[in-house]
Amino acid sequence: MRPPTPAGRIRRLRRRIALLFTLTSAAALIGMAALAVHADDTSWRGQVDADLTARVREAVAELRVGDDGALLYPDPKEGGYDCPAVTLLTGPPDRLTVAAQAHRPCAIAAPAAVMAVAQAAAAPGTARATSHDQGGHPVRLFAQSFLAPPDEDGLTGVVVAATDISAHQSAHNRLTLEITAACAALIGLSALSGRLLAGRAVRPALAALDQQEAFLADAAHDLRTPAASLRLLAETGLRGEAEPTEVLRRTLRLSTRMGELVEGLLTRARLMAGVVDLDLEPLRLDQLVDAVVTDTPAEGHRVRTRTEPVIVRADPALLRRAVANLLGNALAHGHALGEAADVEVTVSADGTVAVDDAGPGVPPERAHSLFERFHSGAGSSGLGLSIAAWVAHAHGGSLTVTASERGGARFLLRVPVHPRP
Repeated sequence: MRPPTPAGRIRRLRRRIALLFTLTSAAALIGMAALAVHADDTSWRGQVDADLTARVREAVAELRVGDDGALLYPDPKEGGYDCPAVTLLTGPPDRLTVAAQAHRPCAIAAPAAVMAVAQAAAAPGTARATSHDQGGHPVRLFAQSFLAPPDEDGLTGVVVAATDISAHQSAHNRLTLEITAACAALIGLSALSGRLLAGRAVRPALAALDQQEAFLADAAHDLRTPAASLRLLAETGLRGEAEPTEVLRRTLRLSTRMGELVEGLLTRARLMAGVVDLDLEPLRLDQLVDAVVTDTPAEGHRVRTRTEPVIVRADPALLRRAVANLLGNALAHGHALGEAADVEVTVSADGTVAVDDAGPGVPPERAHSLFERFHSGAGSSGLGLSIAAWVAHAHGGSLTVTASERGGARFLLRVPVHPRP
C-alpha cells in the first residue's frame, strides 16, 4: 500500500475534523434532547400525581360515618363527572371490598388494578401504579390508606383515585418526536457545517502545499539546464578541451544566470505566499523608469524612453523589479533572431508604463496565460513576467499585453496614481 501524499493527509485530516465536529455536536444535541424529554416526562407525571394526591386527600376529608358505623362517601353532584375518579375500599388489608365509587367516573380502571394498588397502600401508606382501562387507554392510579377512629381497631380502608393520562402521554410522545426530528436535522446541519469549516481550516495548508510544490517545480525546471551546462563546462575544462579563460567566462555567465533564477524563484515564492510587506511611498514613476533603463545593459540593442511626470504610491524595490523584468523580456524576445532589439518605454500621466517592441508579438490565444509560470518565450524561465504581474496586482494595478503599433508586443503596467494633496 502506497503511503498517502501530503495533500491526501491534509484531506484525511479535514475529514477527521469534520467527523469530530459532527460527533461532538451530536453528543451535545442528543444529551440536551434526552434531558428535555426526561424533564417533560417528569413534569407531567409529577403534575398528574400531585392532582391525584390532592383528590385522594379531598375524598378522605369528605368521608362520613353512617348510623350503622359504616363509612359513607358522598356521590358527586348530579350530572357531573368524578375526575379523577375515586373508589373507596374498606375492610382488612387481605379482604378489601369496594364500599363506594363514583357513578360517572372520568376514568374506569380495571378492578384488578384498583385492588392491587389498594393492597399495596394497605401498609398503611400510599402507592402509585399505571394501568389501562377497558379501551386500552393508560390510567394513573394513586392509593392512600386511612386508619379507623381511635375507638376502633384495624385498618378502616383505602381511597384510590384514577385518571386517564392518554392526553398527557400523547403530548409527551409528540414532543419527543419533534425533539428527535429537530435533533436529527441539527446533526445533519452540524455535519455540513463541520465539513465546510474543516475545508476552510485546511485550505491555507493546501494552498501552502501547492505553493511549495510550485516552487519546487519551478526550481527543478529552471535550474536543471544551467546546472547541467555548468557541469558539462567543468568537465570540458578538466579535460583541457577549452581555453581556461573561456571556461571561466562561461562559468561566470552561468553562475550569474543561476543566481538570477534563484532570486526570481524566491521573490515569486514570497509573493505567492503573501509574506512580502509592501513599503509604499510616493515616488516619481518617470524617474524610476529612467533609472531602470539606464542601469539595464543594452548590449547593442536600442531603448528609447518617453516619459511624463507622474507620482505613484508604490514599493520602489518591487516596482523597479517589475519594470526591469518587462524591459529585460523585451530585449530578450522583442526582436528577430540575429537582429538588434528596438524597444520603446513610455510613461503616461495616468500611472501606466508601456513597453513596446518590434518582435514577433504575442498570439491572442496566449495572452491570458502569458503571465503564468512556464508560459514566457522560448528559453525563458517564465518568472520575469509572472513576478511583474504579481507586483502589479499587489499594488492594486494590472499587467496586460496587446499588439503594438510597431509590430511586436505592447506590455502595459498600470499602478495607482498618488492623489495630490
